[in-house]
Amino acid sequence: MSHPRTAIIGAGVAGLTAGKALADRGVPYVCFETSDDIGGNWYFKNPNGRSSAYRSLHIDISGPSISFEDFPMDDTYPDYPHHSEIRRYLQDYAAKFGLKRNIRFNTSVTKAERKAGGGWTLTTRQGSAEDFDALLVCNGHHWDPSFPDPPYPGAFSGTQIHSHDYIDPTDPVDLPGKRVLVVGIGNSAVDIVCELSRKGVADKVYIATRSGAYVVPKYIFGKPTDQVIKTSPYLPQALQRWAGGILQRLVSGKSEDFGLPTPNHKFLEAHPTVSSELLLRLGSGDAFARPNVKSFEGRQVTFEDGSSAEVDAIIWATGYKITFPFFDPAFLGAPGNRLPLWKRMFKPDLPDLAFIGLAQPIPTLFPFCEFQSKLAAQWLAGTWAPPSAEQMQAEIERDERRYTGHYGKRQRHTMQLDYYLFRHEMLGKVIPAGLKRARQLPHRNSSDTL
Repeated sequence: MSHPRTAIIGAGVAGLTAGKALADRGVPYVCFETSDDIGGNWYFKNPNGRSSAYRSLHIDISGPSISFEDFPMDDTYPDYPHHSEIRRYLQDYAAKFGLKRNIRFNTSVTKAERKAGGGWTLTTRQGSAEDFDALLVCNGHHWDPSFPDPPYPGAFSGTQIHSHDYIDPTDPVDLPGKRVLVVGIGNSAVDIVCELSRKGVADKVYIATRSGAYVVPKYIFGKPTDQVIKTSPYLPQALQRWAGGILQRLVSGKSEDFGLPTPNHKFLEAHPTVSSELLLRLGSGDAFARPNVKSFEGRQVTFEDGSSAEVDAIIWATGYKITFPFFDPAFLGAPGNRLPLWKRMFKPDLPDLAFIGLAQPIPTLFPFCEFQSKLAAQWLAGTWAPPSAEQMQAEIERDERRYTGHYGKRQRHTMQLDYYLFRHEMLGKVIPAGLKRARQLPHRNSSDTL
């Protein structure tokens, strides 16, 4: 049986793992990459403008947790690698498995159109068009900056940038000696606050946030935190969150004692904020926590508790929009960052399309992308088959209630899931069922494993 000729859009973590998995299964593919090299978000100052890496960035998850199963990080890497080391790791991964030979660099897909009878026509910026049987979307979701919508009342007269554009205290804005407000409580926001609030850098630094977060240090008991606190599919989740929450309280105390708002979720229902420095900066009077912004007037910011501050610059660390610039928005989009997908991969009404890495998995995206890629390769090789569109839709609704239903319409949490629970369910139920379905279809291989 011939395998479907497949297009991959993007050569970051998702695109690289997809290419490796397809090659392993003998599925022919072409990967389109806008930039001149691989790495996506981990390509510092990526010429395609889509990297959100700043100069001092270290990943907030330890090496063992971000390692690919097929290419573990060796002992030369530190516990928390710098972005340059992550890039080197991805380069070594690509070299090990010969992935660059199938990547067309400096080639942007400007249009991906589904043909009437199935399959896809991809048009590039150079004007060429090419047909494929299937499409894997791997263009990432940390590159199109999101700002508060609607914007806060009033007008701010100082300098404003998004954290996506932040490089260091002098690039792209000269911040030493300035009064700076950082809006957000994610890891990028916290890293920037800590960097700017060190003595001799910014004059004064504020962090404002609407929804609090659980702050955990990078080490607990001398080990990386994600190696100490991790979920298990064999214990009740409520019990694990309760126990983890107690440990977090013991090592970090209450966020409210440092001026941060009470988290609007339970521990491990969303990514904790990993920082060994934030609480020290707040407790030392180097940085100041404030509630959500209420309004602006000139350079004065008023917060929801009635307090105010004069600031010279604002850094919006307010997340990213899910964007597919190659799809007609009327055909497929993610308004409000919502795109319901079966297992964060498949849209039930589009049987020749899959997404890789379009999720916010706890603890990290790397092994999640690799796992999804291997499943996609099985699907394209014909050894695994998804359930019916009706069953997929029912399971989408179930999974959304399970993972994100308690967040209401909060844009930040539309793609939340726990990787360890996801993997356990997939290996135990979903994949075996798909292998069985594939064996019952004509012209399919008789057996396989992930």
